[in-house]
Amino acid sequence: MRVIQKNRVAPFLLAMAVMPVSASVSAQEAAPSDPNIVVNAAVPVAGPVLKGVITARNGDRMQVTAEDGTSTIIAFNEATQVKAAGGLFGGGSKLTVDALLNGLPVTVKTLQSDTGLIASQVTFRKNDFKTATMIRNGTAQGFAEQTAATEALRGRMGDIDKYNVKGTTNVYFDTGKAVLSPGAKADLCATATQADGINNALMLVVGYTDSVGSEEYNQMLSERRAAAVINYLQQACRWKPYRMLTPTGMAESDPLADNETPEGRAQNRRVSVNILVSKGLDGL
Repeated sequence: MRVIQKNRVAPFLLAMAVMPVSASVSAQEAAPSDPNIVVNAAVPVAGPVLKGVITARNGDRMQVTAEDGTSTIIAFNEATQVKAAGGLFGGGSKLTVDALLNGLPVTVKTLQSDTGLIASQVTFRKNDFKTATMIRNGTAQGFAEQTAATEALRGRMGDIDKYNVKGTTNVYFDTGKAVLSPGAKADLCATATQADGINNALMLVVGYTDSVGSEEYNQMLSERRAAAVINYLQQACRWKPYRMLTPTGMAESDPLADNETPEGRAQNRRVSVNILVSKGLDGL
């Protein structure tokens, strides 16, 4: 920012003396009388384009969690444009930021200001908005498209804590990372397709690490890995959120192999995706 200071009075008056009268009057009108007036305010510059899921909302700020589990706080205001695939949502009418729901996958164009990132444009797919709306408005996570079936399933699940495991898929990660490989992405969608063909199937996602690092760090890393898997299952593989049990991170617990060898640690840096059917519903 630049503030006009009255520290060059003599040169200013000399310039005024040789200016035409009209220009002199114009300059006098334009000159600020208060030396504390800010003439040139800092203009926000373009920030990064972020992709992820809205995982929290608070006032005029939202948290967007990316596929690798990293979260970014972004502010929005009345100038933020909200758009759905195919154009402005609502046939070109202005959409309020109330449409930015938790669980909504979004792409956010940002501006970098002195106070952080500001969303200049938020875009999403109409189908994703429909799903997020159903989650928000649902009772016992019931969806309008099959409310009765879902509520019946959830009602019976409340007293059942044992499941038949119909299949388990493990996807693996590099050391200290929560980024899915192309092979892992393909395996996840194959698992979703398999589960979709099983009546009453649910998914349980559990993240793990090897023994490298502190317990606190590994707990956070295992949760980031589980979040990355869930985001991909729901966004790319179209797995319904109401068919997902609460995910968890288990840090270095339950290793598949010996953590004393590089090969063993590589097997333990994983997320397990379990296809489950309650024993009370299996076969129905």
